[in-house]
Amino acid sequence: MLALEQPLIKVPLEQLKRAFRTSQKYIEKEMGSLAGQLDAALAKAATKPDEACSALDATVNRLQSLKRKLNEIKAEEDLYIHRSRIRIDHLAEMTRIPTADSDAFARWSKTRLSRVLVDYMLRNGMNASAAKLAKDGQIEDLVDIELFVQNRKIENALLQKSCTECLQWCSDNKSSLKKMKSTLEFNLRLQEYVELVRVRNLTQAIAYARKHLTPWSETHMREIQQAMGLLAFSPATACDGYKALYSPSRWTQLSEQFRTDNYALNCLTLQPLLRMSLQAGLSSLKTASCYRHANKNINCPVCDGDTFGALAEKLPSAHHVNSCIVCRMSGKIMDANNPPLALPNGQIYSTSALRDMASMNNGMVRCPATGSVFKLTDARKAFMV
Repeated sequence: MLALEQPLIKVPLEQLKRAFRTSQKYIEKEMGSLAGQLDAALAKAATKPDEACSALDATVNRLQSLKRKLNEIKAEEDLYIHRSRIRIDHLAEMTRIPTADSDAFARWSKTRLSRVLVDYMLRNGMNASAAKLAKDGQIEDLVDIELFVQNRKIENALLQKSCTECLQWCSDNKSSLKKMKSTLEFNLRLQEYVELVRVRNLTQAIAYARKHLTPWSETHMREIQQAMGLLAFSPATACDGYKALYSPSRWTQLSEQFRTDNYALNCLTLQPLLRMSLQAGLSSLKTASCYRHANKNINCPVCDGDTFGALAEKLPSAHHVNSCIVCRMSGKIMDANNPPLALPNGQIYSTSALRDMASMNNGMVRCPATGSVFKLTDARKAFMV
């Protein structure tokens, strides 16, 4: 279970690291500029005192602006630190729970289920419902609503054929994307170039390519060359290579690439936690017998082919070192306390199930598989080798 919880800790940690790097760059830039501005003011102090006073006033205003910005960054960092502590405490709580049957584990599991549902809702654009569920369950610090809301805005902007928001996101995360060797920014620039060519604004398209595409020539020369060839083709071209560049589906591809890179940047899984948890649980229960009607277990979710069985169809089966024999009639495990009994027709059921049936039918039992009726005393103990 804890293996699925890595994003819970990593997301605020990555956000904290990013906020720290941003504040560090901002401070270095502002302090360097302020130092130059102050030196210039001091140089004018002897000859032009009025200009020096004005320069000092401007420096003071800039320092006040820097202070406000740093306070905002500090508040953001404190938020991420607070969330990290809350999430670590939440996971540590499970290690202190004695048994899975305790009330504490039931409460912890309910909180986790709410988190998983909120994660699923946010990934599917149900932001209002996710926010309400998080508020009602008092788990706002355990979910990343703001992150997914921002993601959805950028994805929608791309689907509406606007690269501005996503390019700003690339600028804010430039160093991290470079480490990931992401091609998202280049593809966004290429798409803006394609849109200029689409409306046949060729002069501006060439200028745009010189400014934004040529810096990528070392790694994307082939794509740039193809893009320049696009100048000779109209949007109605039948040439496959250039027709693909004009295709509206490129906006969907950009949206999906942004989502993939953003999830990787924030250490989020590509699949919702709900789906991953279901897959893990169903795979642990799935056996070869689950899809044989004669061996159907009423308590096994995988044996229900209309619901969970359909979801588990393509999942791998569980590897069991020791066999576990389950009664098809009651769904209970057959062991030393509930041994298997064999009816005269060869069908095997648990002792408790046959006794319960016999107690309601004057000592007679009906085989669910064949419909044959026998006396309970005709049943014999069965031994598995």
